[in-house]
Amino acid sequence: MGTRAQRLKRLVTLQEQIKALHETKHATQLAQAARAKQDASELLEALNAASPLPGLFPDVYNRHIGAAIDREAKAIDRAEKEKEHVATATARTKIAERAWREAFLQEEREAAEKEQLENVERKLNQAK
Repeated sequence: MGTRAQRLKRLVTLQEQIKALHETKHATQLAQAARAKQDASELLEALNAASPLPGLFPDVYNRHIGAAIDREAKAIDRAEKEKEHVATATARTKIAERAWREAFLQEEREAAEKEQLENVERKLNQAK
């Protein structure tokens, strides 16, 4: 199964992957919000332009503009939630890294103590 430090190192790696996933989702949501805002702007410009088509179907344009604004708001909400997930994942990663460092140092100390004890035993056995 491995030592505690090895298991914690795998946990740190997993936490970093989870954090990267949430960062990617956050960026995706922000991009979707920007795209929805751009769609609403383009539709509004088309509605205000001198083109005859928006004049024939103003309700359709207004519905599409409203839908784009709703998509933007929802994407921003999802991005905020992902931002919270990123913060949580960052905290978990830092905690796991700290635990991994402590376990690694503890194992090094134990190995050094064991080596010192073996040296003392060897010297005692040689003295006999």
